[in-house]
Amino acid sequence: MRAVVLNGPNDFAPTDIPKPVIGDNDMLLEMKKAAICGTDMRILAGTKTKGVRYPSVIGHEMCGVIAEVGKNVTGFQVGDKVSIANVIPCGSCPACLAGRENACMNRKAIGYEFDGGFEEYVLIPEIAIKSGNVIKLPEDVSFTAGALIEPLSCCIRGLKNAGTGFNDTVLIVGAGPIGLMHMQLSKIAGAKQVIVSEPNEMRREVALELGADRVVDPTKEDLEQIIKDATNGMGADVIVMAIGVPALVNSTLKLCKKGGTVNLFAGFAGTGECQIEVNTIHYNEINVNGSTAYKRADYLEAADMVITKKINLDKIATHTFKIDEFQDAYEMCKSGQGLKVMIEP
Repeated sequence: MRAVVLNGPNDFAPTDIPKPVIGDNDMLLEMKKAAICGTDMRILAGTKTKGVRYPSVIGHEMCGVIAEVGKNVTGFQVGDKVSIANVIPCGSCPACLAGRENACMNRKAIGYEFDGGFEEYVLIPEIAIKSGNVIKLPEDVSFTAGALIEPLSCCIRGLKNAGTGFNDTVLIVGAGPIGLMHMQLSKIAGAKQVIVSEPNEMRREVALELGADRVVDPTKEDLEQIIKDATNGMGADVIVMAIGVPALVNSTLKLCKKGGTVNLFAGFAGTGECQIEVNTIHYNEINVNGSTAYKRADYLEAADMVITKKINLDKIATHTFKIDEFQDAYEMCKSGQGLKVMIEP
């Protein structure tokens, strides 16, 4: 079968590998759509190496059809359309026992410890099935939307950490796929107004189509003044940084109201180090938090939102490439000309 094999930093290519052979307690997923995310891009470029195996197949946002079911597996059958929650918590480490399974200290994940979605067939191991990480989908959910349940679940975790709620003014910094999901979730959560800051014109237009109340080009407009005008000088209640640029953190903190929250959602470039004026946080009592992965409950909520058509994920996917066109897909992601780039067999 065809797969994109990662042999090392900046060393990846489509190639032939053996089709996985499942055990009695496993299943085999026929991949229909897998999405490239920012973390994948860092892994491919070698700027993220922690937990990465060489050689391996990465890709953790996927949806497909069950092709084979082990004889001891119950509740699933060949032909079922499913999405995969790739993060498998251990359930017994201090983080899991404290209710933070998304930050599990011993977690395993498809796309890391197990080969991921950038291949024609993906082995779904027993541990993932038993943990409830395989989610059935109805036929009217597209494979694209099914694959994007995974990043949506991450955004739901971020929204809960940020505390976005009724009547809030929310600023989303960055209108990539993650920013656009955060924007839609903020509206669903009851935000009074959602302002999106994004220099890319195409992405601003999509943000407006998906419900943003205001879009701002920070390279040409005064974002600070726009936030002041929109909030009677108070600042935004909630800010979500959906772009990992350390140099923007300090200026973003200054757009938050006293007692507000800034969620550093994105994975930041390099070590993520940046200089900030800590007095901005200190005197304004700003809550600054992060967000990592998702809990299985978040994933189930995300799946339910997709199944019930409460959110538009298909609009966020702009390009689709075959496995053998992966280099083109990678270059498209680097260019920023699209949004979500999808891979299919």
